[in-house]
Amino acid sequence: MTQPNRYDLLVVGGGINGAGIARDAAGRGLSVLLCEQDDLASHTSSSSTKLIHGGLRYLEYNEFGLVRKALQERETLLRAAPHIMWPLRFVMPHMPNLRPAWLIRIGLFLYDHLAKRELLPGSRGIDMRRHAAGAPLIDSIKRGFVYSDGWVDDARLVVLNALDAKERGAEILTRTKLVSAERRGDEWEARLRHADGSIRVVHARAVANAAGPWVGEVLHGALGRGAQHSVRLVKGSHIVTRRLFDHDHAYIFQNPDKRIIFAIPYEHDFTLIGTTDVEYTNDPAKVAIDRDETQYLCDSINRYFKRKISPADVHWTYSGVRPLLEDENAANASAVTRDYRLEMDDGAGAPLLSVFGGKITTFRKLAEEAGDLLCRALGRDAKTWTAGAPLPGGDIANAKFDTFADAFAKRHPWLPAALARRYARAYGTRAERVIDGATSLA
Repeated sequence: MTQPNRYDLLVVGGGINGAGIARDAAGRGLSVLLCEQDDLASHTSSSSTKLIHGGLRYLEYNEFGLVRKALQERETLLRAAPHIMWPLRFVMPHMPNLRPAWLIRIGLFLYDHLAKRELLPGSRGIDMRRHAAGAPLIDSIKRGFVYSDGWVDDARLVVLNALDAKERGAEILTRTKLVSAERRGDEWEARLRHADGSIRVVHARAVANAAGPWVGEVLHGALGRGAQHSVRLVKGSHIVTRRLFDHDHAYIFQNPDKRIIFAIPYEHDFTLIGTTDVEYTNDPAKVAIDRDETQYLCDSINRYFKRKISPADVHWTYSGVRPLLEDENAANASAVTRDYRLEMDDGAGAPLLSVFGGKITTFRKLAEEAGDLLCRALGRDAKTWTAGAPLPGGDIANAKFDTFADAFAKRHPWLPAALARRYARAYGTRAERVIDGATSLA
């Protein structure tokens, strides 16, 4: 039995990587404490474009290994939580002056075949003059391509990982900051500060630094350590407008600057547009979109749509800071790799693992690799387990969410249809716990 305030692993950071590592480690039998200075998913992990995707554009940077890994994880995640993730078809209008059609076809062929694909249909060419997705676009666009990726409720993905970790024995502390940590022989002594200012001293056999944009600050400050790797902070901003099209496909648009922009159906009545890539050097907690970014996104849409938008049409914006693995050879922010590195410092006592980079799609694999390293360092022989394990509420037969949601609605005819589907989406198979035997809204 674990002694009070003594753990096998202290995880610093409550974003997707920290929550994923906590879940993986707890499932292997380690006693785990996770501390997050704010709330779960309160920064980078809730500010993504909300896609589970292989990263089609990364092929242009020869990131074949990353794309293969992400495509494999896309399939795994769609099975693990089909209530908060679902397939989405993307339309790429062809602009001959930006990329030739043959190059796009080669890229899509690789995207279809780099990894095993069972849940999603493959890519194909389309006549934009006859396809529903062509109607909102300018008349000069005659052809295009359609392919598959996935949508995710990013913040809820973090919460479900933390919930699963907790149900497997982990302790999750939000609004709790790591103040300092020192090696004491074969363990770490860490001081944690709660929101009320009180200090708690804990001991852990290992520390996992998954602080995202703050990974360097935690290393150099609270932990007093150096590192071989570092991160480049890149701001990504999004805008949300009223719905710009009347179908359920998303768009991927090519820009003259070689970047791509997504336009995605969002919450039924809106369109989510993003993202930007801007080098960022300020406080990650105070990130916000600026006028240039807003105009850039509007211009990107106006290049393709008949209906033009301006900053006045923007209903909501959000921005996040991506802690990308530093790449000195990258010419610009868009070219920086989205892959990750796990750096293990175990040469002088208790092990310390730090996470640099990563993307939401590959979090499970990152956490699994982190779990392998930590268990090896701690002398624990614990097998991997998350590849086939559903997240809470995700144990839906054959990942067929619509079948599950229809059955749930039929079991509860007193629920308005929209609310029944909302419960099914938010809680999956655990929606019955929310209902808790109720037979009316009264």
